[in-house]
Amino acid sequence: MTAHQIRLVRESIELLREDAEPFALLFYGRLFELDPDSRRLFHNDFAVQGRKLMDMLTSVVDSLDDFQPMRARLAELGRKHVEYGVRKEQYDTLATALLWSIGQALGASFDVPTSDAWRLAIHAICTGMKARAV
Repeated sequence: MTAHQIRLVRESIELLREDAEPFALLFYGRLFELDPDSRRLFHNDFAVQGRKLMDMLTSVVDSLDDFQPMRARLAELGRKHVEYGVRKEQYDTLATALLWSIGQALGASFDVPTSDAWRLAIHAICTGMKARAV
């Protein structure tokens, strides 16, 4: 990612954090709409799950300047998700739902450059998590 793209993602995550709970509900609602079978993978309270989602996104965004250490963390998270029953192909659905949700949450602030920057960040997340998925 370019420095400009990293800046766009960092600026926009601040807006997402301000409305973290509604954002998480948007994301999970869209995910379950696109992949109804994925609902069985979630056993936590969605408020807790939403905080986990926001914490992970924040960690990823904070690491964009030096992403290598985050790759190992994402790979381990991907390994754990295999144990939960997540399949590799579900990451494409997750990426679609996450990008859509970010766009909905940001509204007019989600212009093409910001969308492209988030698409790259989400791709890095999914690639990292699929590294240990089988």
